[in-house]
Amino acid sequence: MSTAMNFGSKSFTPRPPDKGAFPLDHFGECKVFKEKFMKCLRENSFENASCRLESKEYLECRMERQLMAKEPLEKLGFKDLTDEKSEAKHKKL
Repeated sequence: MSTAMNFGSKSFTPRPPDKGAFPLDHFGECKVFKEKFMKCLRENSFENASCRLESKEYLECRMERQLMAKEPLEKLGFKDLTDEKSEAKHKKL
């Protein structure tokens, strides 16, 4: 019975959400990118490997608008797509 008395003595300390938890896009700031990605998935039998560019653009939109924490694209699995972009820049120079 003495444990029932101790419930009030513990205080709850809020903590930030775990990685991967981020705000919903309530204002539709990235809706165009999301729709483009979803269309690509439908057209490719939901094979996400075929829609990596659309996925990358959607995540970039979310990061730019602070709807998720900024992460290097390489860390999100887009190293090959960022390498292509940097190679194209070097060829133009």
